[in-house]
Amino acid sequence: MTRAVSVDLRQRVVAAIDGGLSCRQAAERFGVSGQRDPLAQSPQGVGDIVPKRQGGGRKSQRIEAHAQLILDAVTAKPDITLAELRELLKRRGISAGIASLWRFLQRRKITLKKRQRTPPSKGAAI
Repeated sequence: MTRAVSVDLRQRVVAAIDGGLSCRQAAERFGVSGQRDPLAQSPQGVGDIVPKRQGGGRKSQRIEAHAQLILDAVTAKPDITLAELRELLKRRGISAGIASLWRFLQRRKITLKKRQRTPPSKGAAI
């Protein structure tokens, strides 16, 4: 993932644009993207030129909105499968994928083990 442009460079780009350069000219001059984004707009229109946090789940808010329902289902039935959780949500009109549910539980350090590891049989070769 690319890193955000430093605040110092952002200030210089905004100053160049406020000085009369177009967004594309300023971008070419400083070697940054020419797209019109908060970096290229003046602080009067944007408010702040500090870069926003990058990364993170883009759709996690959808499943986080139903966190209590999912956690209650896991508490009620500790060995519930991800497919069963998905069906529970589907019955309530909530669309969620298996991977989304897995990441939701992983963020909370909840592991759904079905049973303890089976000890080796007495006659098995070691």
